[in-house]
Amino acid sequence: MNLNAHEQHCFDNAAHFVAVRGRVRSTRTRKTFANFQSAENYGAAFGDGKTMVYAVTSEGRDAHVANV
Repeated sequence: MNLNAHEQHCFDNAAHFVAVRGRVRSTRTRKTFANFQSAENYGAAFGDGKTMVYAVTSEGRDAHVANV
């Protein structure tokens, strides 16, 4: 991963990760995972590269860290 300073901080200090699919709010799905690998595996199961993974810190800061 090629992350900027903010993204790397969020990744390194993540309390959890969120995987989001869908552009339209009414059909968007959002799942929370304890670690990046679990979120990455979830997204990879779809095989389309359209799952956005966010790192979320305990302070509520977040950053998009991957598309899977």
